Amino acid sequence: MPLVTTKEMFEKAYKGGYAIGAFNVNNMEIIQGITEAAKEENAPLILQVSSGARKYANHTYLVKLVEAAIEETGLPIALHLDHGDTFELCKSCIDGGFTSVMIDGSHHSFEDNIALTKQVVEYAHAHGVSVEGELGRLAGIEDAVNVSDKDASYTDPDQVQEFVEKTGVDSLAIAIGTSHGAYKFKPGQKPQLRFDILEEVEKRLPGFPIVLHGASSVIPEYVNIINANGGRMPDAIGIPEDMLRKAASMAVCKINIDSDLRLAMTAAIREHFNQYPEHFDPRQYLSPARANIKSLVKHKLVNVLGCNNKA
Repeated sequence: MPLVTTKEMFEKAYKGGYAIGAFNVNNMEIIQGITEAAKEENAPLILQVSSGARKYANHTYLVKLVEAAIEETGLPIALHLDHGDTFELCKSCIDGGFTSVMIDGSHHSFEDNIALTKQVVEYAHAHGVSVEGELGRLAGIEDAVNVSDKDASYTDPDQVQEFVEKTGVDSLAIAIGTSHGAYKFKPGQKPQLRFDILEEVEKRLPGFPIVLHGASSVIPEYVNIINANGGRMPDAIGIPEDMLRKAASMAVCKINIDSDLRLAMTAAIREHFNQYPEHFDPRQYLSPARANIKSLVKHKLVNVLGCNNKA
């Protein structure tokens, strides 16, 4: 089975009241952990690559690793560019075999965002590739994304129909209270997703797939393990999983998960070295890291996204 686009995935997800997990990948062990979990749960997947991951691991290596995962699992998998910020970057990924790209023009004016997104859509659609756009800005830091609280903004429902019609995008990332990175909310703060905005967007764009970025839950178990084994992570609160499940039952068809993967992997490695300080073979500490990723992803597929048995 070749790589697929997100079009059919999202159509099924919207009708079925579930979301597809979009998991950020950087290396072989992360890809293996994610895809082994998805195979066991018979779940469709979006494996996504940031510009930072592409620089770190090399475009060709990542594409070949994902192709190997398809061969091993037989699952429908889309390869997606996360937070592409220029036409040139999106074009490079399209030309290099990606089946989906995100063009993030949210840092531009509304008009310039439309113009840039439309340019990417025209090139992508001519090559059979899906495009995700973004309206509104999420706070937080993750890879090349760095938006301060004062610069963050919720999506304006009055703009979504015009944006989609003028650009021709296939899905739309909106800002309703999620945040990039592991430090989303401080203890005492109450995370709250703006479901009123999501409902308004759903009314303006009936049947249209919506995307949530910054949707990791910063699982306390992993933070505690990291800190118990020499880490210095401050306490933080992520997005409650029941809120994400509610969003997945509405118009949200794609939920991005990155920080939780990093925490799961780091927790396993720190715990391993604390128990076995004499180990130096990467296979010894990357094996439990991969197992942690697999366990986390299985939990997300079943209990948060609801996309198990939907492949």
